[in-house]
Amino acid sequence: MRYRTALRLGSPVSEVGLGTWQLGADWGSVSEESATDILRTAIDTGVTFLDTADVYGDGRSETIIGKFLQTLPDKGHGIFVATKLGRKGYPDGYTYDTLRTWTLESMERLGREQLDLTQLHCIPMRHMQAGKVFDWLRKIKGEGLIRHFGASVESMEEAHVCLEQEGCDSLQIIFNVFRQKPIAELLARAREKGVAIIVRLPLASGLLAGKFSKATTFAVNDHRHYNKDGEKFNVGETFAGLPFELGVALADQLKPLVPREMAMAEFAVRWILDFDAVTTVIPGASRVAQAQSNARPSDLAPLPAAMHARLAEWYDAEVKSHIRGAY
Repeated sequence: MRYRTALRLGSPVSEVGLGTWQLGADWGSVSEESATDILRTAIDTGVTFLDTADVYGDGRSETIIGKFLQTLPDKGHGIFVATKLGRKGYPDGYTYDTLRTWTLESMERLGREQLDLTQLHCIPMRHMQAGKVFDWLRKIKGEGLIRHFGASVESMEEAHVCLEQEGCDSLQIIFNVFRQKPIAELLARAREKGVAIIVRLPLASGLLAGKFSKATTFAVNDHRHYNKDGEKFNVGETFAGLPFELGVALADQLKPLVPREMAMAEFAVRWILDFDAVTTVIPGASRVAQAQSNARPSDLAPLPAAMHARLAEWYDAEVKSHIRGAY
């Protein structure tokens, strides 16, 4: 595992972290025992960055992480834990008191006296533009409840609004071979400002692992079943905003490009890691085997420049016009 340091976060973190949406809800069912095994496996591979949110299973993900951290030396204080807040108040339930209350609740579930990082969780653009939520986060930081704050966003426009906010230390974005817009519109500016880039959905909800067919189905409690067309939340959070059958076909087009020594998922994550503005990539895992394999792209050599050029041309020609949702 390799480690990267974003100027505004200061301390290095593993360039491959672990997203824990799966451990809370919306990806089928993962038992607490399995979730704990996944966390332990990830840490054993060198992962030092965990991403969660207060609404993942209504606090379940945070609670499981908190219990797990207590089993580690020094209560896991060498592990950087990023959480999120704001979806509980969606779309307009935001005040200083609500943000502070949600912060305290996350601290209790995670067993931390101070949060490493809290992120606005895809709140409406109008609240980010108004700026009060950032004032409240700065106040909460001044009280010592959080070390850093940032935002998880859906679009590049939202990302740039956040970049202009004093004290915004991180941006969490969807970025993968199917969603290449950040290359031209965000990464360089974030690097200049020292803002950490946290990449979620690197495998486009599993499409870029290359194991789905058009006949693949998902459990009824899996967002890939109930949000495939944006029925419950932003469609971009599911299959990168692509219609499922088209996403499968596009993934099939990529398979011949994958180097023989790589699995397709490794290829997809390695592509992201080749951009030095990226601080950490947070693939999820619903099985221990996935947690074991997630870290391998960190040890692989960068992809050739010719491959990056070919994938950029392919994206422009075959993919970008089909992406739905805020982008």
